[in-house]
Amino acid sequence: MTDTITLAGDLVLSRMGYGAMQLAGPNAFGPPRDRAEAVRVLRTAVELGVTHIDTSDFYGPVVTNEIIREALHPYAEDLRIVTKVGFRRGPEGSWDPWPHDLRGQVRDNLTHLGLDVLDAVNLRVAGDGTIAELFGTLAELRDEGLVRHLGLSNVTAAQVAEARAIAPIVFVQNMYNVVLRTDDALIDELSGEGIGYVPFFPLGGWSPLQSGVLDEVAAGLGASPQQVALAWLLRRSPNILVIPGTSTVAHLRANVAAADLRLPAEAIAKLDALG
Repeated sequence: MTDTITLAGDLVLSRMGYGAMQLAGPNAFGPPRDRAEAVRVLRTAVELGVTHIDTSDFYGPVVTNEIIREALHPYAEDLRIVTKVGFRRGPEGSWDPWPHDLRGQVRDNLTHLGLDVLDAVNLRVAGDGTIAELFGTLAELRDEGLVRHLGLSNVTAAQVAEARAIAPIVFVQNMYNVVLRTDDALIDELSGEGIGYVPFFPLGGWSPLQSGVLDEVAAGLGASPQQVALAWLLRRSPNILVIPGTSTVAHLRANVAAADLRLPAEAIAKLDALG
């Protein structure tokens, strides 16, 4: 099983986490095709040692948080649930920036997850403008005891610096994977500061990773390309945590197994060259 990372005294997370977005329907909208399987996925993840679940009320919307509560509440003592605020879903499933009433969004997540305090909340950002007022609101909620730790999602290095001048952050969640590496410098900077980095779409997201090199390395190791991509991320930097999502137990087990996949030097060299 994957190792853990300590980002704060009370925030110890498995580096192999689970992203709950796919528990909802297609495009993370509406109910799942198989709710019972969704419940099994979550319970199996915990059984396999996953202590880091990433979610949001805008998955579904609300669907994933309700399934998490059904499957796992009362929560294990070491389980940490990380959520996001700042967006909402339109009536047809659009992803709409919604930085209004962050307090209300935090309260909704608390209610739907059945919690009195959230382990960590990411501010999901749209655009590269100032985030001082929005992040300041989350810092106030932390001071009031509704949130323990703060993070950022979909942000620039400048926005990270702006937020850190207001309150400590424990991680940044941006798009990054073996073939998309625009955040290389940011990852290294955060690692030096003891701040986690959580790649979203570690396997490509709506457009799955496609690479002949990835396929070649995977075949040589008797693994899947997805497992190799996850293993590469975990090796890339000690502050990286991955949160691959799935709606089936079989796929979940394959993802978690990637934490134990060791990449030989030749394979690493080939994968590093993709970037």
